[in-house]
Amino acid sequence: MDLIDRLAEQHITEAVERGDLDNLSGAGKPLELDDLSSVPEHLRSGYKLLRNAGFLPPELHTRREIAEVADLLDSISETDHATRDYAQRKLDLLYARLENQRSRHNSPMWAQDPEYTTLLMRHLERGSNKTEL
Repeated sequence: MDLIDRLAEQHITEAVERGDLDNLSGAGKPLELDDLSSVPEHLRSGYKLLRNAGFLPPELHTRREIAEVADLLDSISETDHATRDYAQRKLDLLYARLENQRSRHNSPMWAQDPEYTTLLMRHLERGSNKTEL
C-alpha cells in the first residue's frame, strides 16, 4: 500500500469513528452499477466523470433516448396505429443515429456534412418516399 492509499484509509477510518459516514443517503441499499460494457475500458472513467458532471457522450445520450422511446412504444395501445407508427419511425431513426455514431470515424466526408445530415434526418422523420435531397 503506498502513501496515498494509507492516507485515504486513515481519513476514512477517522470519519467512521466520528460518525461522519452514518445516515448517508442510500445507506444499506445496493449500489447502482453503470453498464459501461459498450465503452472501451480506457475511456470508462472519463465517461463516468463527464456523466456525473451532467455531460453525456453522443452515443450514450442516443442510447438513453432509445430506451425512452422503446418504453413509450411499449405503453402505446395496439389500436393507436398513428402514434405507434410515429414512435417506431423515431426508434428506427435513433438506431440509425447510433449506428452512425459508432461508425463515424470510418464514414466518408460527405456523410459527416451537417447540412446533408440535417436534410436526411428531416426526410426520415417525415417518412416520405420523396427523394428531394
